[in-house]
Amino acid sequence: MLTLTCPCCGIAADETELAPGGEAHVKRAGPGASDEAFEAYLFERENPRGPHFERWRHAAGCGKWFLAARDTATLEVYGTYPAQTTEPPQHIRDAITARHPGWRWRDFS
Repeated sequence: MLTLTCPCCGIAADETELAPGGEAHVKRAGPGASDEAFEAYLFERENPRGPHFERWRHAAGCGKWFLAARDTATLEVYGTYPAQTTEPPQHIRDAITARHPGWRWRDFS
């Protein structure tokens, strides 16, 4: 079972207390974007095997959104951090690199 610690309230919650919100750090299409750019924003998502960044809501707890880094193949959690963060904290990137040498953060902006 997936267990994530909410960085807002500090509670370790299992997946039954959480609501998934999709991929994190996705660049949103602006008002002047082309139809192709808007379509890409809506439908094109990474689906990696390995490290992945996701949005979660602590639905049965404080109700706040946060971000999590986890491995989609093993469910290993590298860490969680506030939703307002524009990129993963360095300690999370270091934890991923330790398990996956050669992995690099891809800036989505």
